[in-house]
Amino acid sequence: MENEHIRCLIIGSGPAGLTAAIYASRANLGPVLYEGITPGGQLTQTGDVENFPGYPDGVSGIDMMNDLRRQAERFGAEIRFGVATAVDFSRRPFRITIDDSKTIEAESVIIATGATAKYLGLESEQHFRGSGVSACATCDGFFYRGQDVAVVGGGDTACEDAAYLASICRKVYMVVRKPHLRASKAMQSKVAATPNIEILFEHVTAEVLGDQNGVNGLMLIDKDGQRLQIGVTGLFVAVGHTPNTELFRNYLDRDPQGYLRTHPDSTRTNIEGVFAAGDVRDPHFRQAVVAAASGCMAALECERYLLLQQ
Repeated sequence: MENEHIRCLIIGSGPAGLTAAIYASRANLGPVLYEGITPGGQLTQTGDVENFPGYPDGVSGIDMMNDLRRQAERFGAEIRFGVATAVDFSRRPFRITIDDSKTIEAESVIIATGATAKYLGLESEQHFRGSGVSACATCDGFFYRGQDVAVVGGGDTACEDAAYLASICRKVYMVVRKPHLRASKAMQSKVAATPNIEILFEHVTAEVLGDQNGVNGLMLIDKDGQRLQIGVTGLFVAVGHTPNTELFRNYLDRDPQGYLRTHPDSTRTNIEGVFAAGDVRDPHFRQAVVAAASGCMAALECERYLLLQQ
């Protein structure tokens, strides 16, 4: 198996990983970044991004990630296609296997593998992703101002999404599988007090309806098997995220949801020299600008760590 020794390895190529690569390159750390299964991260699977600073007219997710990539490469970051398939953080230098065929010996590691949104698993849902189906209300809700939309889910995130969407949309349906909400009492009260939110308890989404212009409705089924069709132009899936941390489970501390734990106000993990940035450590915000900021933090902390090792 081929071996290679590098100073700074970055795993993941979303806003966190690429920002870390920009800062690590400017610090002469010679970073090597492996893109993972989805080069560019979740943003490449979304439509326009209008809330990232510096793009007053908005930008497509793909274009924004290409901009970040070019910026990182301009300063010397080496960006490679490949997936980390095994890690060994029990010895130094750390050992990371790429594509089950190449071993990297790394003096430091920045983990920016992100989190994967959970979807309903419908073929029609996948067909309309980016054309009316989204897993991020705060990212994409702006495009549905004055329209009717639906949120699937009954937890805090679903309620928060519904409350946000209700402030800009004409009507918000909440499609809840159970006969009650799982959200906190405070969030339940907020939803109940919002007149343009209608909760459809004990309903599941059977199909996302639409045409060449995007989503135009949902087909729901209630507990008795009765079908209900509602007209909406947007579907926001709020049934949770899965952090991409399984690879590190034997070495790094994780919270009950699987997100990597880091020191307060830091990207440092429980293993010195291993840092975590972006959605992989963030169960709360899940915004590109937040991920980019933590990528900056990780690179700066990595630089300090490597200086102390000399």
